[in-house]
Amino acid sequence: MGARELGLPQRVSAGGLPTRVTIWEVGPRDGLQNEKTIVPVEVKLEFLDRLAEAGHSVLEATSFVSPKWVPQLADAEQLLDGLNRRPGVRYPVLVPNERGLKRALDAGCRDLAIFGSATETFAQRNLNSTVEDQFAMFEPVAAGAREAGATVRGYLSMCFGDPWEGPVPVEQVVRAGQRLLDLGCDQLSLGDTIGVATAGHVERLIAAFDEAGVAPGRLAVHFHDTYGQALANTLAALRCGVSTVDSSAGGLGGCPYAESATGNLATEDLLWMLEGLGIETGVDLDALVATSRWMAERLGRPSPSRVVRALAG
Repeated sequence: MGARELGLPQRVSAGGLPTRVTIWEVGPRDGLQNEKTIVPVEVKLEFLDRLAEAGHSVLEATSFVSPKWVPQLADAEQLLDGLNRRPGVRYPVLVPNERGLKRALDAGCRDLAIFGSATETFAQRNLNSTVEDQFAMFEPVAAGAREAGATVRGYLSMCFGDPWEGPVPVEQVVRAGQRLLDLGCDQLSLGDTIGVATAGHVERLIAAFDEAGVAPGRLAVHFHDTYGQALANTLAALRCGVSTVDSSAGGLGGCPYAESATGNLATEDLLWMLEGLGIETGVDLDALVATSRWMAERLGRPSPSRVVRALAG
């Protein structure tokens, strides 16, 4: 029996795992920001609508960054103006600074995220800031968002390794993550920006946050699959009590500021694993595969997701 006839994996539950996982879908934002050619806003809107139809409850829609730095997301206001907002679906947006916050609030967004770095070099390259100064930059953003009644998520990049600085000490990551939470972030997403994490490292970092008073329930994980470890690392995080996982439909995306960062964990690959473990997500795998195949056609290249390829075979 081939993958197409199989349809879904056999469900065999394992102990010590959450019964439900929230998939934080980053494909429309993180997945498309690195494209070399501009994706028409109409295609982005249909992508978002198809993902919502597939059952996603969180769709990171866009980012209010400078068009000079990320021209692919220059259409943020136009996209949000045309968005078919479905009941029960969150559409968070990324805001890098106070200017981005104003644009997001003016566009009616009340679900926001800020993006910090655990290392000095990446802070300089990505934020034109130091690690310490980034918190001063984020403070009025977080405060303004909270004053407007918005939720705020904190992304922390380079949590496991940095292409310029090498291995990143666990204690350094915890300090930076705690600072973001202290600013008022509701959740902290730990990013393996260049995909070098391994399962034991994931367990140690989550345990270190727990020891610092940050429970796993306040954490999310964001793995890249550079060395094929994203699913193993996700499973390790789930066993530690994390229940929110970032992923990108079709495995789209990377990081425009770190050349060694390859694609995000594909949502279909994640979903196949979660389905097999009997973990609920609310997302329909067949509908998601169809959506990623549709987007791959629009982008003119096949999806890197192993599950998309298997089910299309």
